[in-house]
Amino acid sequence: MKVLVVGKGGREHAIVWKISQSRLVKKIYAAPGNAGIAKLAECIDIDQENIRELAHFAQRNSIDLTVVGSEFPLAQGIVDIFMERGLPIFGPTKQATQIESSKAFAKEFMRSNSIPTASWCCFDNFESALEFVATHSFPLVIKVDGLTGGKSTTIVYDLEEAKSIIAHIMIEKAWGEAGKRIIIEEFLEGEEATFMAFTDGSTILPLLPVKDYKRLMDEDLGPNTGGMGSVAPHTRIPQNGMKEVQEKIFSPAIDGLKKGGLLYKGILYAGVIFTKKGVKVLEFNSRFGDPEAQVSLPLLKNDLVELMLNTIEGNLDEIELEWDPGCTVGVVMASEGYPKRYKKGLPISGCENVENLENVYLFHSGTSMRGGQLVTDGGRVLTIVAKGPNFEEAVNTAYFAVDRITFEHAIWRTDIGQEFLKGIKEYEGNPTE
Repeated sequence: MKVLVVGKGGREHAIVWKISQSRLVKKIYAAPGNAGIAKLAECIDIDQENIRELAHFAQRNSIDLTVVGSEFPLAQGIVDIFMERGLPIFGPTKQATQIESSKAFAKEFMRSNSIPTASWCCFDNFESALEFVATHSFPLVIKVDGLTGGKSTTIVYDLEEAKSIIAHIMIEKAWGEAGKRIIIEEFLEGEEATFMAFTDGSTILPLLPVKDYKRLMDEDLGPNTGGMGSVAPHTRIPQNGMKEVQEKIFSPAIDGLKKGGLLYKGILYAGVIFTKKGVKVLEFNSRFGDPEAQVSLPLLKNDLVELMLNTIEGNLDEIELEWDPGCTVGVVMASEGYPKRYKKGLPISGCENVENLENVYLFHSGTSMRGGQLVTDGGRVLTIVAKGPNFEEAVNTAYFAVDRITFEHAIWRTDIGQEFLKGIKEYEGNPTE
């Protein structure tokens, strides 16, 4: 069969890499792809948000399965267009994707379906937002309502900082239309984790829990990013953490989507926090996380294409997920200036030094070829993932590989996975049980 993967980042490279191992697949296309993806798939010069042209391509080339990596084409309704044309596609419809594309929708959805989350208020008026923060204690969390690639959430610690951030979003329009509305919510403390699950709208198959490192710098300092690294499985959550997420979040979410007439087939992502009062949702996403996909897929033993086809056909109850018993650590190498302005076109060297290392996976995020030279072409450039029988070996191998890749003004966190080396008790048995 022929498969089309829509997207150009590290998540999409990991998806293409996993799909390439399927016994069912003869040809992979990627739109638009990147320099790493190009080694496994034929890259097509169609922007991931040009959803009608992507549908034309899929129809002309008799594509048997399209996989959408990024949230942006999902929010524009790519699944709806493909379904209208009878084209098999993995992902939720435009209406169902609102669970990610609008934080206000997600919050109302959680309230209606008794899914635990932080207390919150929504504002589309600058003065009303200022009045709210002036009468509440800090810290508070300010979020842009629309899609921003995971970079717009800000924790504010005093009134002046809150006023500045609100003005930046609503008056200066830093995030454009995405910032027409903002959410202001209570600040929660606890252990954060990412939970992702395959769902066909009825059956839920959870993946291993993942630790995501959102902040730019070591010790969780600096601005929020799309993610600077990740670890799987996340072993610092409560022993009954997976069961709690399944019962309090995934099950009511899928039931609520179904009751609302929202067709949800694909990956449901829940960013959660385990507080002293139990688990609460920080955010929902409607696709694989990035860089969470890069550490999850190397541990998954199942055929990814088979899983996706069963999801589309509504037969997930016939599947049982199987996992490698080891662990993975992923380190993102980014360009200086990310998540704001950064240079592109910087030559990258040393990838050949790590591509053949055992249990190391090099996933390209922002790369392209220029005159036969691999160069940077994004803020997040590469994700280096290492698999090992324990966290110490995985961490050491990941940074061993990172040290062998160079490009000008490269930055990365040096503490990915460090807290997993400090005698933390690991799961007893399967963490998805």
